Amino acid sequence: MKLIRYKKNPIIKPIRDDWEACATFNPAAIYKNGKIHVLYRACGDYIKYAASLGYAAFDKDLNLIERSETPILRPDLKVWEFTIEDPRICEIESEFFLTYVVSPTPFCPGAIRIRLGIPKPELSYAYTALARGNSLFNLKRQGVITPFGVGDRDTLFFPEKINGSYSVIHRPDSWIGPTYGTEAPGIWFANYNEEGKYLYDHKLMMATERDWESKKIGAGPPPIKTEAGWLLLYHGVDENNVYRAGAALLDIDEPWKAIARTPEPILEPKEEFERFGDVPDVVFPEGNFIINDELIVIYGAADKVCCAASVQLGKLIEYLLDNR
Repeated sequence: MKLIRYKKNPIIKPIRDDWEACATFNPAAIYKNGKIHVLYRACGDYIKYAASLGYAAFDKDLNLIERSETPILRPDLKVWEFTIEDPRICEIESEFFLTYVVSPTPFCPGAIRIRLGIPKPELSYAYTALARGNSLFNLKRQGVITPFGVGDRDTLFFPEKINGSYSVIHRPDSWIGPTYGTEAPGIWFANYNEEGKYLYDHKLMMATERDWESKKIGAGPPPIKTEAGWLLLYHGVDENNVYRAGAALLDIDEPWKAIARTPEPILEPKEEFERFGDVPDVVFPEGNFIINDELIVIYGAADKVCCAASVQLGKLIEYLLDNR
């Protein structure tokens, strides 16, 4: 089972000489009012490597109909945002929930750093912040919501409350070892305290299992509710740092329990724009939605461009159930 790539990939690539001159990648996406809305990570230089979020809109056939000339969201130094990276977005009860990664010391990928002679910076932890609102263009920052000091990425909300609570999926890098039940960074479930703006009741959802995901795994786009369970796309990284995508089914009532996983990746770097870029051999899904029973997946490629792929939803669900 493999996703079918859009014939006109990439759908977004760098076109300007300012805030998105170097890379436009790792996009969130949502289908609303007949439009595909894409929010993508955009970098304008390799020295600071500070990212903003760009915006583009497509029709249901993936024809570009709008692209903003300015970022939809920029880092805000007043709240210690030096970069805004890797967004995910979903709608809960008519309100948009946007999660994004912030870091005190953003820096460019190793291959670029070595090529340009940029000194290696001190390592820093990543955190995930939340913005929410009734309009994509008027989101109110809620601040960092993931635990401090654990290197938390790949955080996203379920598109509806679980057992009456806002619930999220996240990936704390340092939660490994016997205490945490996983020997590599895995995928976790947690509830979100709206008043205190923090996560609680953490449960390990998925650990690494196969060679193609042996180094770490992380959630992709927000899960989609189906009759068979919550459909979750995720990325897996092997020992050679190749990023591939897989899929899982989560229990409807207890979504911290994975009931099926694809044994092989459903998308892996094959095309030139996926194999060569600022980070080679990367496919990184962050947006998905259903149009006419087809699952459309929006993904980043090689930390450089945005792409699209698709599969019939029923066929993917059947494949997952056959591999329980």
